[in-house]
Amino acid sequence: MYQFSYAEIMEEGVAVSKDRERQVLERSIVLLNAAVASGANYGKEAVEAVYYTRRVWIRFIEDLGNPENQLEDELRANLISIAIWILKEIERIRKRESTNFQGIIDITTIIKDGIK
Repeated sequence: MYQFSYAEIMEEGVAVSKDRERQVLERSIVLLNAAVASGANYGKEAVEAVYYTRRVWIRFIEDLGNPENQLEDELRANLISIAIWILKEIERIRKRESTNFQGIIDITTIIKDGIK
């Protein structure tokens, strides 16, 4: 029977987590694009995109604020700042003060593509 080393198990866990993060961000991008495609009528697509994206970025802030998070402090701080900006934009969209879906899509795509 093959026994995995601790390092192999940890490496696989990190890879799975990063893949899951990419998938979650990709889903947010898909929903945001659907909202854009449906027009600025704040229909079902926009509501779904807003609430999903909000949950994603709140969860990322929680994870980034966790002392056990192994990212460098500066990177964590920068990602938290980005997340706060996205949450503010999402709230403006929710209140119908903005239609800046594309800005959120662009930033989310950059973050997703940066997860290695």
